[in-house]
Amino acid sequence: MRAMKNLMQNKSKRTNFVTFLVVIVAYAVMQLLYSFDVLSNSMKGQLIPICSYIVLAVSLNLVVGISGELSLGHAGFMGVGAFTGIVAATVAQSVVGNPILRLVIAMIAGGIMAGIMGGLIGIPVLRLRGDYLAIVTLAFGEILKNIISNLYVGLDADGLRVALSEEGVRLADGGKMILSGPLGATGVTKIASFPVGFILILFTLFVILNIVNSKEGRAIKAIRDNRIAAESVGINIMTFKMKAFVLSAFLAGMAGALYGLNYSSIMASKFNFNTSINILIYVVLGGMGNILGSVISATVLYILPEAMRALDDYRMILYAVVLIVVMLCTWSPKFKGAIQTVAAGIKEKLSKDKKEA
Repeated sequence: MRAMKNLMQNKSKRTNFVTFLVVIVAYAVMQLLYSFDVLSNSMKGQLIPICSYIVLAVSLNLVVGISGELSLGHAGFMGVGAFTGIVAATVAQSVVGNPILRLVIAMIAGGIMAGIMGGLIGIPVLRLRGDYLAIVTLAFGEILKNIISNLYVGLDADGLRVALSEEGVRLADGGKMILSGPLGATGVTKIASFPVGFILILFTLFVILNIVNSKEGRAIKAIRDNRIAAESVGINIMTFKMKAFVLSAFLAGMAGALYGLNYSSIMASKFNFNTSINILIYVVLGGMGNILGSVISATVLYILPEAMRALDDYRMILYAVVLIVVMLCTWSPKFKGAIQTVAAGIKEKLSKDKKEA
């Protein structure tokens, strides 16, 4: 009881508790609906992508919302993770029979490769600020996508074969093409699962929330709020920015591997500029630095276009209108003031009724 009281009195702990609770309750409800076959086939097919996009939104929030750096290349790291995960899962197939274990190996491999790419890109990129940083991360995201589009990867008895043309792979008899350049990955064994996606969300939340509330998190927020003041007290700007950027890329790579192994075929063109913008929209609408907001906005905004599919030609117009309305409501000081006034009135009324009772 005392521990619960302390939890409720500590704002950050209370927020973290609510975030985990919302995710766990949502997962339990979806599993219940799934077990009773209430969900449509379309909704069932969206469960794993939703998990991936929640992780992508939360990880990007670390860079954009918490560290204050505008990155437009997150889809590039997602793509690196997706195709690295597919290659790793294919290679492990003959050794690891358990599909869940194979999926975990693929996600770790995808995360590590995306993290390495994040580190290499971060060295020159994070020296820039503002619009320049956004433009350069966008360019690097497109470069990563185009590199993947020109890769040919095969597997035979002698191991992996990598080339920039199909003729250069030269597979032995019984070999299999994994990546086929612009055609991407085909014939992928689908091993992604919703429970693993849920665990990945919990892992991401645990890592991000612990960092945000740690000494390092406070240093990252200090850099965001006042770079000059942070430097004056001895905070190494580049080190902390790099840590946030690489961790964000690592988690995006894990999400990408989960996403890629949910489909039998996938092309690199999926991980383009538009996907990066969509992820950024989830972060902005959920609230910069608001982790729970990212979880909710990624879920709602991913489902919304599919939910309005019956409206055919008008669904994207309505989707755009919803985005504009939500943005205006979220960032309008008058709207926020009205909400606070209503909330205060309700709280006062409840308190008054309780005293009268």
